Amino acid sequence: MVKYAAGMRDRAEGTYDEVWCVVDVDEFDLDKAAATARRLRIELAISNPCFEFWLLLHFEACSASMTCYGDVAKRLVKHVPAFDKSALRFADYENGVEAAVLRAKKQNGEPGGEHGRNPSTGVWVLVERIN
Repeated sequence: MVKYAAGMRDRAEGTYDEVWCVVDVDEFDLDKAAATARRLRIELAISNPCFEFWLLLHFEACSASMTCYGDVAKRLVKHVPAFDKSALRFADYENGVEAAVLRAKKQNGEPGGEHGRNPSTGVWVLVERIN
């Protein structure tokens, strides 16, 4: 994904200020992807164990260790009963974006290294850059 993003950026030279990949750890080793991203000047927004942890932070602070997507989904469905990973609706989360940013900042501190901390997310950095 990192190489693909860099290729898209390079083919549209001068079009983008920044290029980001939103990735999660799940069961993957991100060390190689992180090294490639640094080399190719691609930013990573990493969530550990999964992207859905970022969504959970829209509703609650959570520092309990999460081993997999299922752990996060069990908590998330309490807030979004119709939660469906393949059909996310921004309307379900839009009111909690600021709270999620604050919770992620408080929990994670400075950006970077998110894939080593569980749970954690760096999506807040991307959201702040967009805002």
